[in-house]
Amino acid sequence: MSSTNRSNARETHVSDYYITPINKIVEFLSEFNKHEDIFRKDVKILDCCAGGDEKHLMSYPEALKQVGVNPHNISTVDIREDSLANSKEDYLTLDCKNQFDVIITNPPFNISREIINKALDDVKDGGCVIMLLRLNYLGGKLRKDLWDKHMPSYIFVHNRRMSFTDNGKTDSIEYAHYVWKKGEYPKFSKLMVI
Repeated sequence: MSSTNRSNARETHVSDYYITPINKIVEFLSEFNKHEDIFRKDVKILDCCAGGDEKHLMSYPEALKQVGVNPHNISTVDIREDSLANSKEDYLTLDCKNQFDVIITNPPFNISREIINKALDDVKDGGCVIMLLRLNYLGGKLRKDLWDKHMPSYIFVHNRRMSFTDNGKTDSIEYAHYVWKKGEYPKFSKLMVI
């Protein structure tokens, strides 16, 4: 489906919910783990827009389990009542400052900036905030101040378009996993194509 049609389709998707392909997350996590050792035994991880429903697993928790993260170390939150998340609440109103080493998700596009800012504030010092965003998220004057204040440490670009639908079709958008490390303020991001 085209990016234009996907935008129109958002009206039929509760809370801008699209299923993130687990294999693409595993691909990213496997590559990222070569550069940063954040998935140690005691790591505490939050997926703040966890998703999942009666037909689909929660993508990030499942991918994290597949790369060896203990499921007991993963907390999940989602605003949707039909989500499989442990907690059904709005992450933007949740008090969880300094409780997690990693906050990772595919945020709803329309509130992605708010989620990024909150996650950067909430994650422990030295922790990572990881967001799946459009590659063209780097553009636009509304996000320029984000890049001025919080340039990601890494940007992992997926070299093939992702399908967020059960039919396997893709839209015209390229995606990347953006990784911020709290307390690190690089002038440039390390770019990886996976």
